[in-house]
Amino acid sequence: MGDSKQTVVVVDDNATVRALFERSTENLALDLISYGSAEAAMEYLGENKPDLLFLDIIMPDKDGLTFLSELRRLPLHRDTAVIILTSKDYAQDRTVANELGALEFITKPMPMRAITDIITNYINKENPYN
Repeated sequence: MGDSKQTVVVVDDNATVRALFERSTENLALDLISYGSAEAAMEYLGENKPDLLFLDIIMPDKDGLTFLSELRRLPLHRDTAVIILTSKDYAQDRTVANELGALEFITKPMPMRAITDIITNYINKENPYN
């Protein structure tokens, strides 16, 4: 694979959450790209496949589960590694996320160490989801 860095994308309308991801990953050898809306993320994801995608459920322009459903219809993203982030832990959301192939469902807030551990777990080894 050469020296190319792996890419992690965060889609969350909360600027504090995006900043937390930036601080949590600053010492990791990866490219972190964050978006504050599903629409902005879709522009990037239409042509790019990250190694890992963190996706918030509750966003003003489009909820994360609808966004993930649309993303899964794109051939490029049928198997993209996705972790759902949410401030609300609803069983129905967990079920839908699971049906859409999300790897994990994480309730916010989450500490910096948890973010680092999750990212390291999924991208710093041979990952069958990539």
